[in-house]
Amino acid sequence: MDEDDDDEASDTLGDMAGPSGSGEDNSLQAFAVHSSSVFAVAGHPTEPLAASGGEDDLGYIWDITDGEVIVKLSGHTDSVTSVAWSADGEMVATGGMDGNIRIWRRVGTENYRTWEFLTQLDGPDEVMFLRWHPKGSVLLAGSNDATLWLWQLPSGSTMQVFAGHSGPVQCGEFTPDGKRIVSACADGTLIFWDPRSPNPIFKLTAQDGRFDLDGITSLSINPSSSLAVVGGAAGGVRVVSLNKGEVVATLGGHTEGESIEAIAFVDLAGNSTGAGVVATGATDGKVCIWDLTTMKLRATLEHEDAVTTLLAHPSPKGYLLVSGSADKTLRTWDARTGNLIRKHLGHQGAVLGASLGLQGSVVLSAGDDGACLVFTTEAEEEAP
Repeated sequence: MDEDDDDEASDTLGDMAGPSGSGEDNSLQAFAVHSSSVFAVAGHPTEPLAASGGEDDLGYIWDITDGEVIVKLSGHTDSVTSVAWSADGEMVATGGMDGNIRIWRRVGTENYRTWEFLTQLDGPDEVMFLRWHPKGSVLLAGSNDATLWLWQLPSGSTMQVFAGHSGPVQCGEFTPDGKRIVSACADGTLIFWDPRSPNPIFKLTAQDGRFDLDGITSLSINPSSSLAVVGGAAGGVRVVSLNKGEVVATLGGHTEGESIEAIAFVDLAGNSTGAGVVATGATDGKVCIWDLTTMKLRATLEHEDAVTTLLAHPSPKGYLLVSGSADKTLRTWDARTGNLIRKHLGHQGAVLGASLGLQGSVVLSAGDDGACLVFTTEAEEEAP
């Protein structure tokens, strides 16, 4: 983030000095419009906006400075479990248990306050996740019916339907270079795809004893697009070489039988080369930080209940890691040392999702209590 961006983020934070600093709630702002659990929240890439989706079958775009509803994202007939902004912030997608994916786009060029419904994408049985291409207007979705879908926007045309999984496709990512896709399913299969082809580049299954994870629950890809880290329902973590198509390491820091719910790479070196450093979070309440150059455990961080989400801060503060938990808190850590920098308080229920906003200066959370909260990532950035 350059100095102008930093100043702009600081100015916006100054405008957000809300219900913070007292008791058990140090949030800057609350968004409590959802009528039941909020499953997903996403911060806009550049503007002080968030999108959220919940059990009330609704999504919203809202202003993180004052909690004002910008637009109600309606049209789903079941819970909205995924929300995602396109890389340029011009479109937002919502995905639901009804199998529908709905796209809205910005109207005009004056501001980000006016949005219109663009199109509905049909095909999946139940949407498990949504991911936009890191550089283009292409959307990826995993389905409960073992398929993986790829669309071109704004036309809404289907680019590819990938078949090869045998269970719900619970997680998937574009490689950071945008050239490949990695997907994984509840039956324990991981597939590496070329987006232009319906045929896998390689596939790993639970029949390979080294890769038996009792179902895959989470995955992440390192910044150099060379390694995938995969977490399983039984507490196992595997490191997969995307160049070789094989398991290269087993990471064993979590309690056996406790599901790996979140994985995130942290940028300690300030560059995107090398194997990288990865954090894994599980239902045992632990976050383990691993150096993948040596495959050694660097630190173990702890919550009082299951870890549900992990967020890696962008450069230049890539050493910051945010964890969200069923213990109703989020925490910002220094991944270099394992030290706790800030505890984020205010939720009355489990934290189900989180995102960064304003170039990482704020944390946005989604709670089982029906609220979204906005926090400063670091205490020293909080307005007086």
